[in-house]
Amino acid sequence: MARVAAVGDIHLGPDCRGLLRPSFETLHESADVLLLAGDLTRHGTVEEAEVVADEVRDLGVPVVAVLGNHDYHSEQETDVARVLTDAGVTVLEGDSVVLPVAGGKVGVAGTKGFCGGFAGRSAGEFGEREMKEFVRTTRRGADGLRRALSELSSDGCGARIALTHFAPVPDTLAGEPVEIYPFLGSYLLAEAIDESGADLAVHGHAHLGTEHGMTAAGVRVRNVAQPVIRRAFALYHLPLARPGADGDPTLVAPERAGSARGLSGAPGSRGE
Repeated sequence: MARVAAVGDIHLGPDCRGLLRPSFETLHESADVLLLAGDLTRHGTVEEAEVVADEVRDLGVPVVAVLGNHDYHSEQETDVARVLTDAGVTVLEGDSVVLPVAGGKVGVAGTKGFCGGFAGRSAGEFGEREMKEFVRTTRRGADGLRRALSELSSDGCGARIALTHFAPVPDTLAGEPVEIYPFLGSYLLAEAIDESGADLAVHGHAHLGTEHGMTAAGVRVRNVAQPVIRRAFALYHLPLARPGADGDPTLVAPERAGSARGLSGAPGSRGE
């Protein structure tokens, strides 16, 4: 059984130093891995990234992250990723990592993802150059996720997780204004997840959304934006299938996992 802790949209800045550390310091007692689903900073500066790095450094469990749109805002995303990597965080973008967990292996494939909308109400790769490039950006991210998940299938992983910032399904957006759904995610991410296979999909970005959702093929989706889960992290128990065995893992999310006294929402603006 793999114990997966996850949170996104913590939006840390210099005034948040030490906010999450008390909860994270005991993380190793309840979790085997920590997933960070993007928007870790407010404006994507190195100074903010250093605050995040200090919060998650030397936790005793692997930390895997993707960046979010806020982390790209200052066009310093390469430096933000470097600061996190120097702190021991594995930052994914169209690639994957295999982690030894609970006597087995958990594979995590990650990409930031992008906008575009969902089946029946999505942008098309047609018309002006700007519109075509908009959709192609989403498609490139989805293609990277598809490849990364496919590579994990040959690594003997007992469970595979898709980690994104943007949402792959509209289910977990319930609570957000429907007018902005096209800017919160894309069905192309869900197609990549369903085609390559995964046991869990984790994302953030939608601050007013809902935690639970599912892809068309039945992959469980969880929105772990911190304003949604309203705690330092959500904790999911993911059974590890034996290599080559068929299985339908049951996902368990303890209601109070990762609760932090007095923590109802890290400061920061909404995900849009």
